[in-house]
Amino acid sequence: MEKELYKAIELRKGGNHKESNKLLMKLVHEFPDDASINYQCAWSFDLLGEESKAVPFYENAIKLGLYSKDLEGALLGLGSTYRTLGEYEKSKSTFLKGIESFPNNKAIQIFYSMTLYNLNEHSKAMELLLKCLTDTTTDDEILGYKKAIDFYSNKLDEIWE
Repeated sequence: MEKELYKAIELRKGGNHKESNKLLMKLVHEFPDDASINYQCAWSFDLLGEESKAVPFYENAIKLGLYSKDLEGALLGLGSTYRTLGEYEKSKSTFLKGIESFPNNKAIQIFYSMTLYNLNEHSKAMELLLKCLTDTTTDDEILGYKKAIDFYSNKLDEIWE
């Protein structure tokens, strides 16, 4: 099993997404209770642009229990997939679980801000994006205004007189 899973991952890395997906589907049928195989299978459907097919594999992988790094990726993948399918509330709750479990993962926060945008929570989305930007940038021009950007990030609708 491990040899075939490694091969499927290598195929994906090499850009052979359909072949990787075929091998992962075979593996998930042979080992339906393996969280890692379910996660890799979900990921393969995302790469093929078949998001709705990815969902049950992400959900199953998370339910079965993943190691920390894979769980981090699965929560991001599932939240993003829900968002692309227009299931914004499911996306939001998935991202909130991801942020709670992995508070330092800025990618989860960025994808969450996209969901907030879709839910018309524009102020919260912008605040989160601006905070992520100032927390992660190395751009000296932006860093020169970090204090001001952070200050205004949650006051975008205020008018100053």
